[in-house]
Amino acid sequence: MGRASPQTKRRERSAVADLGAQLVALDKLTVAELVEKYREVFGVPTRTRNKDYLRKRVAWRIQELAEGGLSEKALARIAQLAPEAPVRWRTPLPAADAAPAIEAPPPRDPRLPPVGSVLHRTHGGVDHQVTVLDDGFEYLDERYATVSRVARAIAGTPWNGFLFFGLARRTEKKGTAEAPA
Repeated sequence: MGRASPQTKRRERSAVADLGAQLVALDKLTVAELVEKYREVFGVPTRTRNKDYLRKRVAWRIQELAEGGLSEKALARIAQLAPEAPVRWRTPLPAADAAPAIEAPPPRDPRLPPVGSVLHRTHGGVDHQVTVLDDGFEYLDERYATVSRVARAIAGTPWNGFLFFGLARRTEKKGTAEAPA
């Protein structure tokens, strides 16, 4: 093996110094900046807002990218020890020209009647009608996100909307029922 040239040594020292500077700079970032940095180095967004966790993961990834990650021997050993375990490879961000992924809507509560149904409730001597929409409820030409918000608007006090409109029944707690005499 030959000796490294002075220029190569300078480049290596510069790279190490730059790596150290990047790691020190992570301590000064806000949570929002760490979340963005996480997306930058991993290629995927994160759901966490834990500053210490984000700082450690980003620092680890920066070092992994700078130093090349695990060796082939280590990867082979992992595959040997855990053949059934999924390997968590990072997926790259979609290309700019790719169509954005369409998120599936959250599952609809099975207690809700079909869209377009009208819920009826007499309260305070007045018959109230609420229309079930795809993304909420309509009552007196106003939209509400939940049936409980509608129940509160009608009754003026907090209510479980499913109970208020008879969409669910109150269940008895175990041990509260009396034994037959």
